[in-house]
Amino acid sequence: ITSPACNGGRQLNLTGGFVDNRVDPSRLSPVTLKFLQHVPVSQDPCGRLQYGIPNNNSEHQGLAKVDYTFTSNSSLFARYFYAVYDNPATYDGTNVLTLSRTGQNNQVHSLVLAHNQVLSASTLNSLHVTFNRTLNDRPLPAYFSATDLGSRVSSLVPGYVGVSVTGNGFSVGSGATNPGYFNSRGWQVADDLDLVRGAHQLSIGGNWIRSRIETLNNRPTNGAFTFNGQGTGLSLADFMLGVVSGGFLQGNPVYDYDHSDYVGAYAQDNWRVASNVTVNLGLRWEPFLPVKNTYSWVSHFEQTRFDQNVHSTVYPLAPAGLMFPGDSGYPGDATSFGKIAQFAPRVGLVWTPNGDERTSVRASWGVFYDTPHLFFNTRFANNPPWGAQITIPNPPGGFADPYLGYPGGNPFPALNTGWATQPFPAFGVYVNTPLHLEPTSLQQWNVSVQRQLGDWLTSASYLGNHSTHLWRATELNPAVFGPGATTGNTNQRRTLILQNAQQGQFYGTIGQLDDSGRANYGALLLSLQRRLKNNLSVLSNWTISKCLSDPATTEITGPTIVNPADPDLDYSYCSSDRRQVVNVSVVVRTPDFEKPVLRAMLGDWQLSPIVRWQSGNRSSVTTGVDSALTGLGNQRAVQILDNPYGAGGPAAYLNRAAFASPAAGTYSTLAPFTVVNPGNLQNDFALARTFKIAGAQSVQFRWEVFNVFNHVNLASVPSGTTTAPLVTALNSANFGQIQTAGDPRIMQFALKFTF
Repeated sequence: ITSPACNGGRQLNLTGGFVDNRVDPSRLSPVTLKFLQHVPVSQDPCGRLQYGIPNNNSEHQGLAKVDYTFTSNSSLFARYFYAVYDNPATYDGTNVLTLSRTGQNNQVHSLVLAHNQVLSASTLNSLHVTFNRTLNDRPLPAYFSATDLGSRVSSLVPGYVGVSVTGNGFSVGSGATNPGYFNSRGWQVADDLDLVRGAHQLSIGGNWIRSRIETLNNRPTNGAFTFNGQGTGLSLADFMLGVVSGGFLQGNPVYDYDHSDYVGAYAQDNWRVASNVTVNLGLRWEPFLPVKNTYSWVSHFEQTRFDQNVHSTVYPLAPAGLMFPGDSGYPGDATSFGKIAQFAPRVGLVWTPNGDERTSVRASWGVFYDTPHLFFNTRFANNPPWGAQITIPNPPGGFADPYLGYPGGNPFPALNTGWATQPFPAFGVYVNTPLHLEPTSLQQWNVSVQRQLGDWLTSASYLGNHSTHLWRATELNPAVFGPGATTGNTNQRRTLILQNAQQGQFYGTIGQLDDSGRANYGALLLSLQRRLKNNLSVLSNWTISKCLSDPATTEITGPTIVNPADPDLDYSYCSSDRRQVVNVSVVVRTPDFEKPVLRAMLGDWQLSPIVRWQSGNRSSVTTGVDSALTGLGNQRAVQILDNPYGAGGPAAYLNRAAFASPAAGTYSTLAPFTVVNPGNLQNDFALARTFKIAGAQSVQFRWEVFNVFNHVNLASVPSGTTTAPLVTALNSANFGQIQTAGDPRIMQFALKFTF
């Protein structure tokens, strides 16, 4: 398994004194060997195991609509939508690796009521009331726990364990592959009043949204073991030896019950200044109202309180520096204070030069604010004392006894008995938010010129935006590198324990939300279209763009900034940065033949081809291990050759020799997302025939083909999977390989009856 044939052409030598890369069978972990009793034996000389995961999903949708007119000036609209999606997880008892995903049992309910009232010939009022509910159950068949395998841990939920072997390994029960539920409810009331007064079309309105989530996540409940190869140089070897090189994580079941309110109001004037000039002016008030926790399971760490040894009055056993709802200066049941005075102006212009209706110039600029989704703060429920999540980098007891050497020994299930009086665990895992957090804002602008040339419409547009206060996350409590530093003593080298050993011992990683990020996007959009005429229509566009951004976070799960001492180094290309995108769609209809025979055979046919080409998005090359020995992940490799690409194709897209790991205790200066992935070409088409029956009744037959030429799109993620397309971790034997491709040719048929 260490030979060049199994490692992308390079010889791998295990570290740790293994003669001829051979491991004494007596050193193999009994816990690992018992785990492997649930995995089929591979016949491949490199240990490769190929297996399939059933994907038997079903989906049902229902829709009911009612339109009712009270009078010529008053009408009501009602719509109810219902959807069910089921995709069970299957486990036959012989291959636990098939449980790399959970099942899904989802329901969606949506009800919309709308009332329109014409108050006068120039005044219209619209009222909307909406209710949405989602029920998302994540079932998973029970298999075995770490306790069942012989590991000295407490299994709080029987039948599950998290094991992740990075690189060329596998993942079971880690991350999102654990049982739980994720339910949400939302109500909205919105009212809009439109008035026409001379050359002004005025609009004023507002809306209120109340949202709530109720979730259970068992991600850390029974323990999560990660093997990343930092022990021996090969993650699978670490796994066989029981060396938990990537760290051990455990905590209570995570119950997150959050709610939020959104309020917005606006005023807008669409002003026809002259016959060829229209100006649009608008202002929106959108206060930042932070998410609140129903049970007050939120907290805040303040460095000055830690420095001054200030303790909470609500949780007196909490270490210095922590604040909770009820403590002086804490913002209620939220994670930060709100911001009421928040206004977003917008302005737009439409100009037809010289009154020529075949040419128009449009420009606009506006400010927009972002509101985080409710799941953004879910990790606060992981914080001690509620989730009591603990992380131990490279535990000395390994797979068999991860709490060996931990202060006080295994803290579970004692940490799952009560919060007001229970002690706080050593090296607890925390997420944190500044009390005065600035919401993310976006300035967006565009300028376009449109010109009609006969039956064709051409346009050229510049699109741009700039984000400020982009939310990212940094590490408040990194480990300090020094003589004798190893992954095994990461917690003992963290900043707070070095500052105050008595209080700092209670803190492990602290992922702090940071509002100083920024992002920039600019694009040139060229389009050419022909509206349907003479049975032909064409719509095409070509986008040339560039995207730069800090590493934003969509959920506060931990640090996204790799080096807390130099966060600006992470400002680089966006992962979604595709420099060029081309779309062309055509609709061709057969003519209305006069002769009945020709009309019966060739009439009412429609052909619709669609072509989409896009250049590749981007990836980052990482070490896969903690090279800097600071306890942070996603550390990038050093690029030592100008050309990072290999011979090409899925087996050697990247050149392993072009990269190296940085020296111990240091970070690479390589920016993120410097590798461009392969582009994609998609050819689809639809062929339809409409058969007229009588009056307004007709039947349409439709044949649709996706990827009609069965083109292989490398590095695309196929439908229904989340597989990483390009392996970019240096500690993986599959480094530089593209392991996925887009969907093959897919056909579907449809019949539609119109009456």
